[in-house]
Amino acid sequence: IEQSQSENELREAIEQEQFDLYYQPIVKLADRKVVGFEALIRWHHPIKGLITPSDFIPLAENTGLIIPIGWWVLRSACQQMAAWQQEHPDSDKLFISINISSQQFSQPYGGHIITRTLAETGLNPRCLKLEITESEVMENIDVVINTAEQLKTSGVQLSMDDFGTGYSSLSHLHCLPVDTLKIDRSFVQNIESDRSKLELVKTIIKLAEVFELGLIAEGIETEQQRVQLIDLQCEYGQGFLFSKPISKLKTKSLIETKTLLV
Repeated sequence: IEQSQSENELREAIEQEQFDLYYQPIVKLADRKVVGFEALIRWHHPIKGLITPSDFIPLAENTGLIIPIGWWVLRSACQQMAAWQQEHPDSDKLFISINISSQQFSQPYGGHIITRTLAETGLNPRCLKLEITESEVMENIDVVINTAEQLKTSGVQLSMDDFGTGYSSLSHLHCLPVDTLKIDRSFVQNIESDRSKLELVKTIIKLAEVFELGLIAEGIETEQQRVQLIDLQCEYGQGFLFSKPISKLKTKSLIETKTLLV
């Protein structure tokens, strides 16, 4: 009963748009300059209050509701970024990073929906980064390659999220049109003291170099981790050291002042 009740509540949330987006700054590690934001969904439940993605995304994926939720996130984030860039023309290099599920990618017209959303919201395709997790890429490799190549021609960037935690897609890395690898937070944690994690991160960074891919480290929480990652030639990162995910109001003032709210 609980499962079906939650599913009904989630359907209601989609109909009534009970969702909101928060934005986590992605920074250049050397000078903490903001280069983009990752859009993260939150559910404002009328009774339970604010619900984080880890508490409802698994249900959304199991029921297929991730598809309408995912398209809502894409449209809202693109719309918001385009609006900010219009207000502040000097922020036109900032990008917005959005998690996209393989279920969306696997839809026959997934690529068309994304390009149409960009056209309708007026966001430059080069300012959109789509994040897809490694394990999901592997499950639908042919479809993902197809859709990704179609999007690449319009300028959209593709980022492989949680790299190193899934099926280790080394054999596919050369044929996947990804631009960026995201180093999972589980590797960044304790990188200062855990030798094996340090070696793993070094390997991922080396791979990115070989395949000429960008790198973003997730979950940076200490100054030591920041310095260590710079030493390893990782250029970009995000995490609580710089900023938690913030509301659109705070993000707007961050874009206006160009300084990081720490």
